[in-house]
Amino acid sequence: MAVLPIRIVGDPVLHSPASLVEEIDDEIRALVADMFETMDAAPGVGLAAPQVGVPLRIYTYSHFDDDEQPWRGVIINPVLWMIPLEPGEPDEDLESEGCLSFPGERFPLRRSERVLVTGVDLDGAAVRIEVDGWRARIMQHEFDHLDGIVYIDRLSDGDWKTVQKITRKRGWGRPGQSWLPGVDDLEA
Repeated sequence: MAVLPIRIVGDPVLHSPASLVEEIDDEIRALVADMFETMDAAPGVGLAAPQVGVPLRIYTYSHFDDDEQPWRGVIINPVLWMIPLEPGEPDEDLESEGCLSFPGERFPLRRSERVLVTGVDLDGAAVRIEVDGWRARIMQHEFDHLDGIVYIDRLSDGDWKTVQKITRKRGWGRPGQSWLPGVDDLEA
């Protein structure tokens, strides 16, 4: 297993829809193992394959369930359903999120409170996950990456302007930029 470089906003792989996984083979299993290693080293609560430069519909996740037990897994070729968003502005304290591809920053973003995700696991077995709250946020965030959407693409105009200033200041926004968890001094 290895920690992989995480792509930073501006890399084309982050802004293009990912392809379906046609076959779960040893290469896919190794990729998923490396994704877990990378996610844990970052540290993060989710990681999509495009974030490590692989344009495939795979993401890993790690958090806690309602009983504070570890909740961790991988979903391959996921499909996402969600209840409609509650109208209004997001709560800055309760609805802010960050992203390993825009490290060190957090912005408020309204997400659906409940989702259903289906797909398959590394063994090709069907997966069905119905979650709410923070776990629903994780599912939506990682699923967005598979469609070429980074969470900053969904921000309000005011926050978007702040994102643009940060991007210019840090020299991001160009293809090929990445950071290596555990080596580079960045946090998401």
